[in-house]
Amino acid sequence: MKHSETRIEKDSMGELKVPKDALYGAQTQRAIENFPISGLTMPRSFIRALSLIKAAAAKVNADLKLLDPEIARAIMTATESIAKGQHDKEFPIDVFQTGSGTSTNMNVNEVIARLASLKIKKNIHPNDHVNMSQSSNDVIPTAIHVSCSIEARNLLLPALYHLADTLSSRAQNLKYIVKTGRTHLMDAMPLTFGQELSGWATQIHQNIVRITATLPQLHALALGGTAVGTGINAHPEFGKRVANELSSQTQIPFIPHSNYFTSLSSQDTVIEFSGKLRVIAVSLTKIANDLRLMNSGPLAGFGEIALPTLQPGSSIMPGKVNPVIPEAVIMAAAQVIGNDTTIGIGGLSGSFQLNTMLPVIAYNILLSIKLIANSATVLADKAIAGFVVNESRIEADLAKNPILVTALNPIIGYEKGAAIAKKAYKEGRSIKEVAKEMTELSAKELDHLLNPQQLTQGGIKS
Repeated sequence: MKHSETRIEKDSMGELKVPKDALYGAQTQRAIENFPISGLTMPRSFIRALSLIKAAAAKVNADLKLLDPEIARAIMTATESIAKGQHDKEFPIDVFQTGSGTSTNMNVNEVIARLASLKIKKNIHPNDHVNMSQSSNDVIPTAIHVSCSIEARNLLLPALYHLADTLSSRAQNLKYIVKTGRTHLMDAMPLTFGQELSGWATQIHQNIVRITATLPQLHALALGGTAVGTGINAHPEFGKRVANELSSQTQIPFIPHSNYFTSLSSQDTVIEFSGKLRVIAVSLTKIANDLRLMNSGPLAGFGEIALPTLQPGSSIMPGKVNPVIPEAVIMAAAQVIGNDTTIGIGGLSGSFQLNTMLPVIAYNILLSIKLIANSATVLADKAIAGFVVNESRIEADLAKNPILVTALNPIIGYEKGAAIAKKAYKEGRSIKEVAKEMTELSAKELDHLLNPQQLTQGGIKS
């Protein structure tokens, strides 16, 4: 953004030119000049969480008679417009900044202070008023937990439930269609499409359980610990009251952390949460890869299903259509796995009383939540809900599957079964036909023993 005019702002380091129309002040401008690294800025969900924290802090400080009520109300009004995204351009600081996130904290403080000052025509200070009873060292870890908790509730879990429900619905619809199973990418015993999709649905349900189990730890907040965990310059009730106020605002049961020294110096909970997002990324990759293989062909591949036709697949080969949604999901999952590595490395940087990779941890965990949620949604809506089963193809493949002879093992033994399978495969004949020649079993017995539908029974525990 180019600014032709400037104004002079002052902080503890002296005077500095700031764009005339900018709501931020000197500390934000210093950060803009100091960190021209990536062009990536902190996610809007993180800025919104910071605004909620500042509003709660102002209210609590007023209730504790530490802050003028008029100033508190002005701060709270300013945070409302920030939370609604009305001033997103005012938060331009690069993700790769001071490790405590002080630059972003002060960016938010300065914008709020200016908006509040303009409202009541009083000089509201970003440190003395907006940042009262706080330190970047407890505000930023709190914002990470608050933003993750909100995004998990509003974005992640609904998307995962939607994917699981879509899988379960398709599994129910396809429960009688029998197909060739595969292990090692080689033909194996049959199962139904419904059974296969039920496995995917259970993967997602188990991931929902994993995410839900971590949420109570995410709800524990660092605010009240201030600079090093001792709570210096904060009222003893500040952390608890702000947690209660945030709970009232969001309907999420936030509480003060049981040990501020832990909540400032470590990011173990976020690392655990990221690890669970990594598991979901692995699950989505498994499902997406299976869909790609089942869709492969249509002539020279498996050709079991046809995914919805969404766009041309080639700039040179007319008529080619690719499995674009599974491919996009796999790429997003790879990014989430990479993000998890970054977050883990960030967690290693909790030296003494502070972790100094908080901004990059915040950026990556929120990006991972967004990627998982959006991937789950498009996979459900644009791939799983609409794929069509090629029943004639799978019936033909199933009839020639030599592995069906496994069902005869208890009667004729493994060696005899292997001989029948090899002969059937070599001659391109059905197991039933060859078994009738090589055993004393009757046609009726073979029909019963080699019935594909019967061979799929079991596998799901109620």
